[in-house]
Amino acid sequence: MSRRTEYIEEIASEGALRLLARASNSRSLQASALTPRITKTVEKYLLRDDEHASADAISSFVDDLQADDLCLAIACENGDQSAWEDLVERFSVTVRSAARSVTANEDASEDLAQSIWAELHGLRAREDGKPASKLSYYSGRGSLAGWLRAVVAQLAVDQHRKQVRLIQPEEDAEMERLARDMHGRGQMTVFSVTIDPEQSVTHKIAGQEIETALANAIKELADEDRLLVKLYYFDELRLREAGAVLGVHEATASRRLTRIQNDLRSRVLRTLVDDHGWTKPEAERAFTEMAVHLETDLEPLLATQSVAKDRARSST
Repeated sequence: MSRRTEYIEEIASEGALRLLARASNSRSLQASALTPRITKTVEKYLLRDDEHASADAISSFVDDLQADDLCLAIACENGDQSAWEDLVERFSVTVRSAARSVTANEDASEDLAQSIWAELHGLRAREDGKPASKLSYYSGRGSLAGWLRAVVAQLAVDQHRKQVRLIQPEEDAEMERLARDMHGRGQMTVFSVTIDPEQSVTHKIAGQEIETALANAIKELADEDRLLVKLYYFDELRLREAGAVLGVHEATASRRLTRIQNDLRSRVLRTLVDDHGWTKPEAERAFTEMAVHLETDLEPLLATQSVAKDRARSST
């Protein structure tokens, strides 16, 4: 072992102690159980780009890891039954929701979800006799919920490949062609074929869930509120012009639009957290990053023809 490696492991060991101290549930783990995982993560993600990173940079990197999620994953990997039960209880909704996003029907999504739990528990045995769990790939850099959605997407792609090879062994599968095309254009989708799930952040799954949540939230708006959103965002009217259509002052239209925006955001975030198992910070970040890039055409959901016609008639 080189002096540099020993130096990194020493910093990782100190970081493991701090990580255990800030975890709300350390799962009775010792620093020695976390140090190898932390060292591997530092080497893979920090030193890959800066092999001469300082001790402060390494310590800061370690302190940004998800303490509770990492402890939970390692405890499960080590065969802690209580931790495994907590994992299933906390993330069953997340896994099912992600599976539904990438499968054609409920039966297929249930099969995929079950496959994920089998992979997480471990289908094979390690040299020490414990199950070889896929959780060993979780580094703690991002939330465990986000990592699980990436794992679901990756397994869906892998299963599709196996089916295609059985059915069309000499043909190039459409999904694989799409994966290469999208990768070549630098776009990230659910069909990305990266080996490490954390490198395959599933923007398509997240986007679909946000789109559905936003569409449902829009459906629940009052007719005049939907019309205001349509006039301002899709018809690109100024607030003064949109207010005139609604028969209200520009300032009133502005206040109403702000209220609608806050209401939509709250509804979407609540749906992502309650129905899809997202964490609140994760949902807020994803909504901010992706809401402006949604693929679904939401304009039909904003159709309020009867209101528009009534307002048009009243203005003539």
